[in-house]
Amino acid sequence: MDNGQHSTGERPDEPGNAPGPAAAPRKFSFNWIHGLIAVVLLSLGFGVWGLVTVFAGGGADDPQVLQEQVDALEQRVTTLARSDQISREANRELQGALAEREEQVAGLRAEVAFYERFVGSTAQRRGLSVHELQIRQGEGRVWHFAATLTQNLDRGQASEGGLTLAIEGSRNGRLEQLEWPDLRQHDEAPPVEYSFKYFQQVEGDVVLPDGFIPVRVTVRVAPARGDAVEQSFPWADATGRSTPAP
Repeated sequence: MDNGQHSTGERPDEPGNAPGPAAAPRKFSFNWIHGLIAVVLLSLGFGVWGLVTVFAGGGADDPQVLQEQVDALEQRVTTLARSDQISREANRELQGALAEREEQVAGLRAEVAFYERFVGSTAQRRGLSVHELQIRQGEGRVWHFAATLTQNLDRGQASEGGLTLAIEGSRNGRLEQLEWPDLRQHDEAPPVEYSFKYFQQVEGDVVLPDGFIPVRVTVRVAPARGDAVEQSFPWADATGRSTPAP
């Protein structure tokens, strides 16, 4: 009997025939694919824009730009090299100044030790003596001497007298000794006078004959009161050289 209903052979309650739920998954998958394509296209767009920016505005292949960069780097290197040279020169000058100051300090300390040796409260009492002899060449055959005399035995009384030199050496292969008149080139040459309480540097000039090779210098100190004192010094110690300059 036909009741106005046709049978299709499908059951309304089967899952595959439900009208609403089957369409939703296909719509979601379609939107996700379009979004991924949009992201890829956007990334490509940014990449192309970056390349265009680099090649169009960077000037990396422009020879003039490259030359300007090279010139700037060379100028920088020159400036740094000059700065380094100035620093090195300043360092050398500083080292030299420090060495000079250290030498001055050492000299001052030696002078203080020298003074304390003769005028200090604990200084050893010593009579008249020649502490040091220095000889330097002057013009021609003239030599300048400086003898440092000391005494602290009689601290309250001055030592007075005269100083002379005698020089031993050789000339023409023969030993010879030049006395004070020979060195001063005067038969009656007076001694160099001195007068001091603790120490004094006595200076004068002597003349050596041509061809004379000095070896030893003897300093003779004759006080007004008391016995004379003689002290000998090797020529090399007094002058820093073995023979006089030709």
